[in-house]
Amino acid sequence: MRTFRASALPTEIKQQMRNDIQFFFEKERGETIGDLAADGVLEFVISKLSPHFYNEGIKDARATMMERMASLEEDLYALEKPLPNAARK
Repeated sequence: MRTFRASALPTEIKQQMRNDIQFFFEKERGETIGDLAADGVLEFVISKLSPHFYNEGIKDARATMMERMASLEEDLYALEKPLPNAARK
């Protein structure tokens, strides 16, 4: 399984995330942080926290797939043709 790094993000997205982190620190903590510090926070979130979010997404996708498979199974049963009586007397 590959490890995701912030450097793999498109420049525009990485810049937006950096801006969001800087805004958070300014608004919530009253601290001004630079790009380097924001990149450090971003790398931390990606390396340590994002696997938790990813796994929750996989769990949600699995549940959605199971619901759709159950629905598909019901649809397939509905398509079955009745069998003629095998033993007519």
